[in-house]
Amino acid sequence: MKIKALSVVAPWGTRIAHGEKTLEIRSWRPGSVPIERLLIVENNRRLTHAGDIDPDGRAVAMVRIGDIHEWTREEADAACSTFEPGWLAWTIEKVQPIAHPFPVVAARRIYELDIQDELLP
Repeated sequence: MKIKALSVVAPWGTRIAHGEKTLEIRSWRPGSVPIERLLIVENNRRLTHAGDIDPDGRAVAMVRIGDIHEWTREEADAACSTFEPGWLAWTIEKVQPIAHPFPVVAARRIYELDIQDELLP
């Protein structure tokens, strides 16, 4: 099954999977929202340049991105981050942790992976 994915640097993917991080902070906006089924891939390094990948990613959760708005100082705890103005807050909803995280490639922005249905929640 083809699924949309978003890579997040560790430990933030695990915090999303555990419901501790309810906002993902990004500088960019995806084509449209909501995004109904988005696979969260945790990896260990920032992917900052076009074409960057990390073969050592782990699928940790399936989420819904509800809305995107300008990030506010009051939302710093929900993002598990120190506030900086000018960023966008992606609202993370309907978190389904993956009981047994499995290896996948991490890539920049939203990308597609082909995943066996039985691996997904």
